[in-house]
Amino acid sequence: MATTSAGKLREIEAALAGLGTELLNLHDRPVEMPEETGATFEENAALKARAALAATGLPALADDSGLEVDALDGEPGVRSARWENLPDDQARYRRLLERLRGRPDRTARFVSVIVLALPGGEELVFRGEAEGRITDAPRGDGGFGYDPVFHSVELGKTFAEATPEEKGAVSHRGRALAALRARLAAPGA
Repeated sequence: MATTSAGKLREIEAALAGLGTELLNLHDRPVEMPEETGATFEENAALKARAALAATGLPALADDSGLEVDALDGEPGVRSARWENLPDDQARYRRLLERLRGRPDRTARFVSVIVLALPGGEELVFRGEAEGRITDAPRGDGGFGYDPVFHSVELGKTFAEATPEEKGAVSHRGRALAALRARLAAPGA
């Protein structure tokens, strides 16, 4: 797993538990990750998966994900984790709330793209999305990133108010991971 994000690691490990595979991450096998220069989630996930595969020779899974806010023309988008060079999650979601103050359109979606790069050059791509809207203030203590300000249409609460199981069932990453899990669990996979 080409990530050091504790939140992503928890979600990926939970979603892929029981498949009979050993999951290693960048804490187990340090790999220098390339700069995320892609214009899309797909491009950035592929860059990371390819780098991990090249460095280890092992199948490598990478996620690139982020929040697209309609009123901000899709920002923060692929730069969600590095948006405006702000130092942490709280600073980023507070800046988002500031930029949306007074705007009636608060529709947004989380997007996750997972790329599994395999020895031999094959790459499997899985995409998941979750629709919602940005709240006026943070709510909840769970999750990470923009979860406290993302109100899920399906859950009727923010991702930070949801249990990990509730979030995993409808989240962008949960959907992409469910598709990956189904592919890995398929006969002959």
